[in-house]
Amino acid sequence: MTTQGTDPAETTDAAHPAASPPAAARPGDPGAPPVVLYDGVCGLCNGMVGFTVKHDRAARYRFAALQSDFGRERLRGMGLPEDALDTVVLVKDGRGYVKSRAVLEIARGLGMPWRLAAAGAVVPSGLADGVYAWVARNRYRWFGRHDACPIPSPEVRSRFIA
Repeated sequence: MTTQGTDPAETTDAAHPAASPPAAARPGDPGAPPVVLYDGVCGLCNGMVGFTVKHDRAARYRFAALQSDFGRERLRGMGLPEDALDTVVLVKDGRGYVKSRAVLEIARGLGMPWRLAAAGAVVPSGLADGVYAWVARNRYRWFGRHDACPIPSPEVRSRFIA
């Protein structure tokens, strides 16, 4: 798995060699639905997930809290610390996107008019991630914090990975 947006900018996950693919693709693996990993107790992050669910007309995205076993496993696979709760992560086609690049990639997958936000990719990563980090540092104060991960509605529950 390749990770973008972290230092170093790209790393490879040797735990998933191409020579021996899994019997069935797991969410986020090549050919499987992309997965959005998010801070499950963050009000802003839950709002972003709700926005994505609402505007993802093709229902292509799956979701998992960073605090879940699946989320922690994916963070480890990308070489990120398990307590990296200050970023949204998109795992898509075996690649990982973090911070501002994850948000832009998610928007790109929502179709028009949201895919126009992907034009933000022209902003240098350092600047975009600096703004992202500032918002991330203040997200609980500005948008609140839940005591536990909210439970999705029955209509979309199948899109969430426990």
